[in-house]
Amino acid sequence: MADTPSHPPLTQLSDEEALLRQNVRDIAETRLRPLVRAMDEAAHFDPGLLTEFFQLGFMGIEIPSAWGGADGSFFDAVLTVEELSRVDPAAGVIVDVQNTLVNRALLRWATPEQQQRYLPALATKYLGAYALSEAGAGSDAFALATRAVPAQGGYRLEGRKLWITNALEAGLFIVFATLDPAAGYRGVTAFLVERSTPGLEVGKKEDKLGIRASSTCELILQNCFVPDVALLGETGQGYKIAIETLNEGRIGIGAQMLGLAAGALAAAIGYARQRRQFGQPIAEFQAVRFQLAEMHTELEAARLLVYNAARRRDAGLDFLREAAMAKLFASRAAEHIASQAVEVLGGLGFTRDAGVEKLYRDAKIGAIYEGTTNMQLQTIAKAVLRDPC
Repeated sequence: MADTPSHPPLTQLSDEEALLRQNVRDIAETRLRPLVRAMDEAAHFDPGLLTEFFQLGFMGIEIPSAWGGADGSFFDAVLTVEELSRVDPAAGVIVDVQNTLVNRALLRWATPEQQQRYLPALATKYLGAYALSEAGAGSDAFALATRAVPAQGGYRLEGRKLWITNALEAGLFIVFATLDPAAGYRGVTAFLVERSTPGLEVGKKEDKLGIRASSTCELILQNCFVPDVALLGETGQGYKIAIETLNEGRIGIGAQMLGLAAGALAAAIGYARQRRQFGQPIAEFQAVRFQLAEMHTELEAARLLVYNAARRRDAGLDFLREAAMAKLFASRAAEHIASQAVEVLGGLGFTRDAGVEKLYRDAKIGAIYEGTTNMQLQTIAKAVLRDPC
């Protein structure tokens, strides 16, 4: 019998990881799938299902058990996002933002008092939101117009944030504002703002192409006073907090796109096996078989990139380039595989009944949020020029 390899394959899961994946897959099929179409059409995530996600530990995967979390790894979060996204990428991104952006920022940058106050709530009942983007600050995320003006005992926040995921349901917002516009990114500062804070208002909810069950809203800050203890990190440290957190978040988006692609491919394979034309399943035709083979190859390449980035992060290795490559490739693969799945299903694929048209709509966001495709290419190019392969 062959010896156990000292470096197992990237996609080989430990017993605990395999059990987690199966448990999440079972829940996604039994609890999530029956609600997907209704949530997509209503553009609203089922509140009972969100409560279940908290009860199941999906919303506090890396939060220590002492604070009510699952005490898991970053890779556990990636697996969870992947498996939920096989069924509904909108569910995947809700869990992703909570774990890879909000929870991670507090685990890394919050004071012990802030962690004690917020992490138990984030693990058990509070949805979090990450308020960085603005109308004039998209890819140039630090051209912020939102101001933080020093006041007695704290700061007053003024401005508008756009495209904030989870905003409709969130109980806690990480808000990025600038203390000094002339200082550029050096003036950017992060604040923990509770939903009940006077002067904070959740504004227009966007009517989106895809991931419709995940809320995306504007956030309005008018004379919004936050005390000094709401400061996350130090003044002027918001740039560093955002960059480091988004680098991890991009792996999560890669996992979302990976799960989406896997769901689309599974639908295409299932249909190709049962759909008969000219007296045989269409899976017996070489053109369809080759189409499925190409889709599967893209999926596996995306999985290797996403898993590699996630495992590097857990190992404490540099993962900046790997995260960008994972998001870049997985988002492209998801869009292409979902498109091909629609074609394999033919006329049925173009209808809502089959579900693959939804995955096709959902896939487009992968090239846009948490850094556009061009921004990922820029990050990869800088790394390659600095350290050629």
